[in-house]
Amino acid sequence: MINETGLLAGIKVVEFTHMVMGPAAGLVLADLGADVVKVEPVGGDKTRRLRGSGAGYFSMYNRNKKSLAIDLKSPEGKEIALKLVDEADVFIENFRPGALDKLGFDYASLAARNPRLIYCSEKGFLDGPYAHRTALDEVAQMMGGLAYMTGPPGRPLRAGSSVIDVTGGMFGAIAVLAALQDRARTGKGRHVSASLYETTVFLVGQHMAQYAVTGTPAAPMPARVSAWAVYDVFDVKNDEKVFVGVVSDTQWRAFCEAFDLTQWAQDASLAANNDRVARRDEIIPVLRELFLGFSKDELMAKLETTGLPFAPIQRPEDLATDPHLVESGGLLDMTIPEGGDISLPAMPIAIDGARPGLTINPPEIGEHSEQVLLSLGLSEAEIARLIERGLIDAHQSKQPTQAAE
Repeated sequence: MINETGLLAGIKVVEFTHMVMGPAAGLVLADLGADVVKVEPVGGDKTRRLRGSGAGYFSMYNRNKKSLAIDLKSPEGKEIALKLVDEADVFIENFRPGALDKLGFDYASLAARNPRLIYCSEKGFLDGPYAHRTALDEVAQMMGGLAYMTGPPGRPLRAGSSVIDVTGGMFGAIAVLAALQDRARTGKGRHVSASLYETTVFLVGQHMAQYAVTGTPAAPMPARVSAWAVYDVFDVKNDEKVFVGVVSDTQWRAFCEAFDLTQWAQDASLAANNDRVARRDEIIPVLRELFLGFSKDELMAKLETTGLPFAPIQRPEDLATDPHLVESGGLLDMTIPEGGDISLPAMPIAIDGARPGLTINPPEIGEHSEQVLLSLGLSEAEIARLIERGLIDAHQSKQPTQAAE
């Protein structure tokens, strides 16, 4: 059974977004029950047609949203979109600075029409000397120190997912939720912003603090001095790998007992973590040889009984059958616009034990155009004329909207 939380039921959101950051902000609100309308150009958001590493962007970040495909550059299309915003609680956009100003969808213009509107801008940079620059997830990771910390020395490497786009979207959603709470007290809307660069800087703040505390710059993660003696990826049988960590003195004693490391257990000079770190070059080679005698499943089973941190090295495609995700409702079954069924991650939260679920499949282009326009008071004849003139795309999906049960 797919659970619905619906905590934001009754909150209307209009989304002028593309790619990942803006849609991720809207996804958070949609999964929590807000009524989100994604406004796309006729022909659809170009994100739908990305290939390579971008092929999954649209399906992942646009579920639980309605699609209105409309020509915003036409007077009729613009007027319809403005009517939609007039009734909205939240407006989300992630276009380059000034792009929406030309169309009359800047904050000042919309707030004048709807003073209660929460306007969320997802940008590359917050206000400052860099605000005019074009930014991408990768640009922010390079500028903000994350790529330096991820790759080995001299080889900056971006993280293996759009982590800054997604986290920046989350921060935007957090700001929206705070502004909605403030509006409940004051009756006034707000203009909130989140950005890629500042999000990256926030994420590497721990390394900035490390430098401030120790006076020594943080080394890239592959070259770091670990805070623990056992905190690494180890080879096991059949060319597989397992991460193993021992992060407390109590865990060290349990670890030695589980693997019959009697000599280490009785060595008082290894009882304290910092002393073990100093002898890491002695400890790790012994463990590498020891673990080669285990299969992945054997080693993980033994570690699980001790309560020690461990992890198999999984690939994204492995997660669709992960027993924990499958049994706990961590995956949502949906039909994607490209056709076919797929399981994608639910938002990683639970509310009273319930996971936010699926109410609307990632929409086809303009799948909900007629529904949205009827709700704004347009007649079927008016809608038909707009479709005929090419100002509205009202594609009807072959897959019906799926409501949670």
